[in-house]
Amino acid sequence: MSVTKRKPVPSDIDIAQEASVRPISEIAARYGIGEEYIEHYGSDKAKVRLEFLKDKAALPNRAKYIDVTAITPTPLGEGKSTTTVGLAQGFGVIGKKAIAAIRQPSMGPTFGIKGGAAGGGYSQIVPMADFNLHLTGDIHAVEAAHNLCAAALDARMYHESRWSEAYFEKLGLHKLNLDPYEVWWRRVMDMNDRTLRQVMTGVGGIDNGPLREAGFDIAVASEVMAILALATSLKDLRERIGRIVLGLDKSGKQVTTEDLGVAGAMTILMKDALKPNILQTLEEQLAFVHAGPFANIAHGNSSILADLMGVKIGDFVVTESGFGADMGCEKFIDIKCRASGLMPDAAVVVATVRALKMHGGGPKVTPGKPLAAAYIQEDRELVKKGLANLVAHLAVMRKFGLPAVVAINAFPTDSQAEWDLIREAAIAAGAADAVVTRNWAEGGEGAADLARAVDKASAGPSKAAPLYGLELSIKAKIEKIAFEVYGAGSVTYSPDAESKIETFSKLGYDKLPICMAKTQYSFSHDPAMKGAPKGFAFPITDIRLAAGAGFVYPLSGDINTMPGLPSKPGYLGMDIDTETGLISGLS
Repeated sequence: MSVTKRKPVPSDIDIAQEASVRPISEIAARYGIGEEYIEHYGSDKAKVRLEFLKDKAALPNRAKYIDVTAITPTPLGEGKSTTTVGLAQGFGVIGKKAIAAIRQPSMGPTFGIKGGAAGGGYSQIVPMADFNLHLTGDIHAVEAAHNLCAAALDARMYHESRWSEAYFEKLGLHKLNLDPYEVWWRRVMDMNDRTLRQVMTGVGGIDNGPLREAGFDIAVASEVMAILALATSLKDLRERIGRIVLGLDKSGKQVTTEDLGVAGAMTILMKDALKPNILQTLEEQLAFVHAGPFANIAHGNSSILADLMGVKIGDFVVTESGFGADMGCEKFIDIKCRASGLMPDAAVVVATVRALKMHGGGPKVTPGKPLAAAYIQEDRELVKKGLANLVAHLAVMRKFGLPAVVAINAFPTDSQAEWDLIREAAIAAGAADAVVTRNWAEGGEGAADLARAVDKASAGPSKAAPLYGLELSIKAKIEKIAFEVYGAGSVTYSPDAESKIETFSKLGYDKLPICMAKTQYSFSHDPAMKGAPKGFAFPITDIRLAAGAGFVYPLSGDINTMPGLPSKPGYLGMDIDTETGLISGLS
C-alpha cells in the first residue's frame, strides 16, 4: 500500500481516505485464508467462514499471543488501539508476520466523546469510516437479537395475564409465571442516551402490556455481545444464548431464553455476526475486527474466534484489552483466556507522559477543552508523582505471570527527560523493557523497537495464569480482585447486592468468573482517586448475572450501563462532502 507520510500529519480520516487499499482477498491470501473461506462485504472488508477454523484445527498454534493494555487512562485515551496496530506494523518492519485483533467500536463513543477506535495517524485500520460505523452489521445483529428477546418477554407476560393455563396447553405451551419484580432483561441501543437509563413500559393501558419499570443499556453491554465475543462455534453460540437467564418466576426459579422459546430465533439473527471480520492496517497486515464489549461494564475484549484463527496463521497475534490492566487485561485472562484455552506470552502496557502527569496531581483533563500548561510543558515532578500508577499496573502484570514491555506513546510536547524517568521507573518495577513509540507519525518504523522488545520478552513459554480459582465463592472472587488488583482495603455490599449473591449462589451460579463493572479512570470505584490509591472501601452496589456469557458482574460505585452524550459531542464536527462522498471530522 502506498501512503505518503508528510508533516504536519493530517487528520486520521484524511490519511485513511488517501490510502490505496488493497483488495482484502489479496491480504487474506498472504496469510493462508483462501477465497473459499471469505464472504465479501465490498472489496476491502470481509468475513471469514467458520469452516476455516475447522479445516485448520489440526495445525499447531504457531503465533505468539500478545495483549496490549495500558495504565489508567485520561478521558482522551492514551493510544492503546494505535499501539496495537502500530505493533503489528512494527513486526512487519522486522520481518515478522503479525495480525492485529481489535474490537469493533460502539457508535455511542464514536459520536460522543472518544471518536473512532481504528487507531490513529499512520497506525490505523482501513477502511476507517466503515470500521467506526456499521462495518458488516454485527452490532445491529446484537441489538436485534437482544431486543427480540425483550419483546418476546413482555409479550409473554401480557398474554399470560389474559389467558388460562388450559389455553396455553392447547398451544403446546405452559405458563412461565414470571415475577414482574424479578425481570432482569433490559433493552439495548448503540447510542449514548442517558434519558433511557430508566423507563416505564406498558404506559397507556393494559393493551400496551404490563406496566413495569425497565431500562436501556448500550448495545455493547448486552450479554448477547459478550456471548458473541466468547463463543467458539455456532453450537457454542446457540447453547450460550439458550442459557441466558431473564429473571425469576414466582417460585424463585430462573427463567431462560430456552424456556421462553426465543433462543433459536436469537441465534438465527446472530449466525452471520459470529463470523469474524477482516480488514487491514495501513501497512497491509491482516486485522481481525470482531465483537465490541466495553471493559468498564463488560469484559472488554474482541472475539475468541478471531484469536483462534489468528494463532494458526501468523508469527504474532496482537490483541487489545480495554482500558487499563486492572480492567480489560484482568478480564482478558480471568474470563476470555479461560474460555479460549489460549494464554498470552507477553503484554504491552501503554503509558503517556500526559496520563502520568494527571495521576501525579495535574489539572483535570476534559475532552473538547485545551490541555492545561502542565501537560504541554516539561514537568518532571508531576511525572515522578504519577509513576505510582504505572508501577501498580506492572504489579498486576506480575500477578498474572506476564512479562510486560512498557510502550511510551510519544507526543510532540513530551521531553526526553520525561521519557527517561518513565523508562527508569518501569525497569525498576520489573518491566522487561520500556520503549518510546512514534508509530502515530511514522507507522511501523516508529514501533519497530517496540516489536523487537516484545519479540524478546515473549521468547519463553507462557507462564500466565488466572488470578483466582472458580471454586471460590462470589464474595471471595470479588475480594480477590478488589484487594490484589485494585488495592482496596475492604469491600462493602449493598442490601440488593447481598440478596442477589444469595440468589445466584442458590441457583448454582457461584462458580462463574467475575466481570467487574467499575470506572476506567481509577484503580478504585471513584474516578477522582488518581495514582495508585490504597486501603479504600470498595462498594458493590448491585450484581447482575450473565449465565449465557458465563460470568457474574458486580457494579461498583456510580457506574452505569448506558453512557450519556457530553455538552459538545463529537458529531458536531462531522460531515460529508455530497460531491465526493468524503467524510470529515471522524477521528
